[in-house]
Amino acid sequence: MAKSKWIVDTPHSSIDFSVKHMMIATVKGSFHNFDASIEADPTDLTTANIQFTVEVASIDTRNSDRDAHLKNADFFDAEKYPQITFQSTKIVKTGEGEYDVTGDLTMHGITRPETFAVTFEGQGKDPWGNEKVGFSAEGKINRSDYGLKYNAALETGGVLIGEQVKTSIQIEAAKQA
Repeated sequence: MAKSKWIVDTPHSSIDFSVKHMMIATVKGSFHNFDASIEADPTDLTTANIQFTVEVASIDTRNSDRDAHLKNADFFDAEKYPQITFQSTKIVKTGEGEYDVTGDLTMHGITRPETFAVTFEGQGKDPWGNEKVGFSAEGKINRSDYGLKYNAALETGGVLIGEQVKTSIQIEAAKQA
């Protein structure tokens, strides 16, 4: 199949994350406003060009006080750094429909290479004849690598907020005419 341009169908896609709280529980959240552009043969991503943009202010952890804190200068500083971006730089096939997608992740003014495990979930036509593809991605980043260092020591040892942030991305994309 030839390389085509695919645009994210945001209502049918999600960007979720989780991080340890007090070293005993997990807090989950999502970003609701994001966009992606994918130029690819969906059956062979090795030559794909994948770009993501996430609006930091769209963070939602189901707690408005926590969301406000995450948006301020202690964490994301959304006013100064309103977007998180990703640009693929290398894609390696690791199995049937499975890939390691490495790229430049920019967050909080810092750009670092990160790798996400991506799975091609399938391809089909919707009831209106539009061609769609699905992908899922999983990854882990260290938040302090991006200057997100806010934390507090716990009386019992350890810290309030874990360093590792797990990400889970579900994408449905539509082929551009």
